[in-house]
Amino acid sequence: MDRNAVLAVLIEQIRIVEPALAEQEIKAEDSMAAIGLDSMSRQEVLILGMEALGLNLPMVQLFGPRNLGELADLLHAKLQG
Repeated sequence: MDRNAVLAVLIEQIRIVEPALAEQEIKAEDSMAAIGLDSMSRQEVLILGMEALGLNLPMVQLFGPRNLGELADLLHAKLQG
């Protein structure tokens, strides 16, 4: 799975958690906070995203990325080992 596929999984999970964003364009440069997700919704997106990708990581390993693209890069690297 490449980085763009990981990003697509994250965007899909965002739209599941927040159906109001279903029609909104979501880009790699967007942060979850900037598109309107509160902290609980952001955590839910992370959990659902990891499940969809088959990852089981401590949440602390996911801190640092400033936008969805950086998060996709991080998760893609974790998938690669």
